[in-house]
Amino acid sequence: MSRNIDRLLDVMARLRDPNGGCPWDLEQTYRSIAPHTIEEAYEVADAIEKNDMPALREELGDLLFQVVYYSQMAREEGLFDFEEVAGVIADKMIRRHPHVFGADEVKTADHQTSRWEEHKAAERAAKAAEEGRAPSALEGVITGLPALTRALKLQNRAARVGFDWTDARDILDKIEEEIGELRAEMDANAAPERVADEMGDLLFALVNLARRLKVEPETALRGTNAKFERRFHRIEALLAAQGRKPQDATLDEMEALWQQAKREERGEG
Repeated sequence: MSRNIDRLLDVMARLRDPNGGCPWDLEQTYRSIAPHTIEEAYEVADAIEKNDMPALREELGDLLFQVVYYSQMAREEGLFDFEEVAGVIADKMIRRHPHVFGADEVKTADHQTSRWEEHKAAERAAKAAEEGRAPSALEGVITGLPALTRALKLQNRAARVGFDWTDARDILDKIEEEIGELRAEMDANAAPERVADEMGDLLFALVNLARRLKVEPETALRGTNAKFERRFHRIEALLAAQGRKPQDATLDEMEALWQQAKREERGEG
């Protein structure tokens, strides 16, 4: 391994050393560290979204440290270590890329995606067979994913066995149907759980449309969140120039400023 990898492993071991290590690090468990890992992954995504390469370098280090952390705890328990973690992923990548490390031929990225999913499906089927059960097309889509991402993965899995719309415009009809059902529940002053159920159906249909249009829903929503934040900050700045705050303005006034922010972004003056 490289000098810096060895150095990082040594740092982690020192932090977890019962004799002189860090009290906070010594108290941590797999479960307590997991939320930090998720947060670090999102910070990597944020640096990429901002095209901030110095930040990306730092955030990738933070994410790598999470892997080192789990590996150190597992090593202390005699389960596995970082070397084994690296070996397992290297073996998996070689196994799932026979066109690179073997005799298979893959000519396009779409073909590779298809072959990748075939390899994963075969691995899931083999695992199910070992456990004496029939595999499911939806197997392995973990519940801890963000809801939009999980919806996308569930839909992709179902589509591979033929449970899918043939035309994106058909999904628009489904979206309109779901909006009608949500409106009906709202008009009837339905219980919150019924409204939430219909809202979920609508969101699921929207993810389906995004999938058919080859739009990654999490990425699309992150972009819209950033756009909303940017334009709202502009509203605040325009109001501040008048010696006012958003709570001092009417909705109509803020809507007018929102439209101004949109025009400015588009270079329309």
